[in-house]
Formats: sequence, structure tokens, C-alpha cells
Amino acid sequence: MTVKRVPEVHVGILLAETIGFRMEGSFGSARGGAPLSGAARASVVKGQIEVRLEGRPLARGRELLFSPIDRARSRFGIDDVVIGIGFHWEQKEAQFFRGAIKLVISDGKIRVVNIVSIEDYLVSVISSEMSGGCAPALLKAHAIISRSWLLAQIEKQDTPEAKVGGYKPVQESDQEYIRWYDREDHTGFHVCADDHCQRYQGMTRATNPELVKAVHETAGEVLMHGGRICDARFSKCCGGVTEKFEYCWEPVEHSYLQRVDDNPAGAGVNGNDLKVESNARAFIKGSPVAFCNTGDTLLLKQVLNETDRTSGDFYRWTVTYTQEEISELIRDRSGLDFGMIRELVPVQRGVSGRLVKLKIVGTKRSLTIGKELEIRRWLSRSHLYSSAFVVEKTKAEGGIPKQFTLYGAGWGHGVGLCQIGAAVMAGRGYTHSEILTHYFKNVTIERRYEKTL
Repeated sequence: MTVKRVPEVHVGILLAETIGFRMEGSFGSARGGAPLSGAARASVVKGQIEVRLEGRPLARGRELLFSPIDRARSRFGIDDVVIGIGFHWEQKEAQFFRGAIKLVISDGKIRVVNIVSIEDYLVSVISSEMSGGCAPALLKAHAIISRSWLLAQIEKQDTPEAKVGGYKPVQESDQEYIRWYDREDHTGFHVCADDHCQRYQGMTRATNPELVKAVHETAGEVLMHGGRICDARFSKCCGGVTEKFEYCWEPVEHSYLQRVDDNPAGAGVNGNDLKVESNARAFIKGSPVAFCNTGDTLLLKQVLNETDRTSGDFYRWTVTYTQEEISELIRDRSGLDFGMIRELVPVQRGVSGRLVKLKIVGTKRSLTIGKELEIRRWLSRSHLYSSAFVVEKTKAEGGIPKQFTLYGAGWGHGVGLCQIGAAVMAGRGYTHSEILTHYFKNVTIERRYEKTL
């Protein structure tokens, strides 16, 4: 169904005890009065938010909203926004945003929510997720999948079954600890601004005219399957084969999110069943032909932001831990004392070779953990690139290995579009629709609403 009005999205930006922000241009509040502009500071006073503008009292309440009067010429800025939360590139930066700023009391702190049109949001997401200098076909493809994912999440949030509660993201017993992470973790806003949802950094990097053009030319377009908007996903690098949805999140099968061999036409396929351990080992320790198997530094510079490019290799990677390092790491990240680590045993793999379940065998306890992101969290101070890895040990003394080496493939969960693979496809002349139908099966591209100015 096509609608005329461009939807708005509520984005959670940060949560803090005090917030410093600046309104540039002209803003209004629900209480009316003269247009607002200048430096402001919000703090919690007796259970309410108190805002002072240029040092003078402005407003007080449990929820405050400041909306731009002139949308095109107004913006607000926030200092010390944390990006890359929990990842190796975590840092703080100043960011500017279009749209309205809403301040809400949440757990005794102030939650900052940006209310912005979906099209402005998408310009930021694409430039935040990757460089805006990518080929137009990739920018258009990314605009469509990002729009699809967002609208699918909003529709899912508004369904009656979602309000009642669906699958529990934690399943725990004496033998297993299985957890997955998804958008449903949020309440009070649609999506967060960090990698947990889609990386959104306001107007900070949204400066490329080709990127703005790509979003506007695809305005309202989404991926559809079976009459519903697709829950489209993407990751940095699939490692040669994409993963199925249910191996990373709740046990729901989406027929458009299946295994895809990321091979150029005519180059053969990685046809072996990667759920079989011997096949997964050969695949991960090899370097099969794939779109995302590229060393093109110029292309990678276009696709990846500077913080991502510092990560080095990601199609195939290696991490080594001493016994002391891995036993301390797992204890710190899990909160459980396994003693010294004897084994890291693959229990279940997905169709891309990613581990869904991994058994940790220690001298004091053993436990099977999953899904893929939880495995990545436990085995790194930030996150492993992916859970597609195999383990090799040095010779053990008394049954205790001295060293563990993880040989891995890909960067991220691997479901849906592979950003680096899609960039290579765009560079080779594939259209945005060809890119989308490569990664998403049996889908159509339909327009849900028209762009309005």
C-alpha cells in the first residue's frame, strides 16, 4: 500500500545524567513562545528534566520536545556521543542532527531521542555505515535495504503479538547459555543510533551529494516478499557465504534470507555443506573466490569509514590467545570461572560456517554458549569479527593447552547483503536491483510512499 506522508522515526541517541546540546536556527516548544536558539543544558532535578538555555531556566518536565520551526535551516548538536559501543572502535564525538530533539526521563537519567523523517535518517545511516563515495548502485541498494529493515521493525513493533511478547532472547540451563540480540531490546523509541540497530550519526558524515541523490531517487522503495516488507539485514563481509536469519536471531525462517554463495557468475560455488565441521574447516582456512574477497584498497576506502579501515583483514583473519589470556578473557566476559580452558568445541554451525553453539570446556566447569554474537562477545575484549572460525591448540601439557589460535572468516553476522561484496558488484557494473536480488531471494522492489518536500 502506498501512503503520501513520509514516515518519521524515533532514534535513541544517548542516555546520560546531564545533556549539553545546542539548537541552531529556530526551534519551538509545545509551550509556545519565541523561537529558541543557543546553548542548552538538561539535568535531572527532583525526578524531572530541567533545561536551561544560555544559563536561564527554559522548561521543566518528565518529557520535553523541541521541534525545528524551519526544518531546512535548523539543526541541533550534542557533544560526547558514544559510537561503536562495546566494539574495538568505541569513541566519543560531537554530532549534529536534523529534526526534533525529545528529552525523556528513563531510569533516573535523560534519554535523548531524535525524531526525524525516514529519508533524512537514511542519508545519515548510509554515510555512517560506509563512505558516501561508493558507486551509485551500492548507495541505492543500501538505501532500499535500510529503509526496508526500519519499516519492518516499526511494523513488527506495532503488531499485537509483539506487544504480548514473542520469543525469549535468553535460554539458560546448567548445560547451555543461549542468547541473541535484536531491535526488540528497545522501548520508548524505534531504533538506537549505534551498531545494535543501524549506525546513525546524524549529519556528521551526511555530506555526499551522490548519497543524498541515491536516497531521494529510491524514496519510499522497499523489498517485499509475500505481501510484507522484508526484514532486510546486512553486514560488512559475509566471508564468502551468507548466513540464515534463524541462526543469528529468533528461530524464525525468512525464505528471502537464505544461504547465498557470494561468487561471481561462472566462478563456481562453495557448494559444500558448511554445517559439517570438516567442510567448514576447509572453507574457513581457505581463500575461495568471492565478491567480498578483495584487496582493492581504493574500493575499500570508498566502502569503509576510517574507523573501520583500521581493522585490517576481515575476509580471513587470525587471533591467538595464550592459556592465561583466554582463561582470563572468558572469566571477565562471562562472569564465570571456567578455570583453565581445555577445549573450545564446535557444537552447531550455520549454513555459512558460523558457529551457532560453542562448548567451552574448562578445568572447573563446562558450558555451551550461543548464538553468534554471544560467542563473539565472550571471546574478545570487544567483539570477534565473526563466529565463523575454527580453533587450533598448541601441544598440551597435562591436558592444558598453552595456546589457542582462532582462524576466522568474515566480519559480522553475515545475514543478507554483504557490504564489501555489494561494493565489488557495483564496481563491476551490476545495477542496484541485481545486487539486491543476488543477496535477497524471491523479492520485489515496491514503493510504499512518495517523496514530499
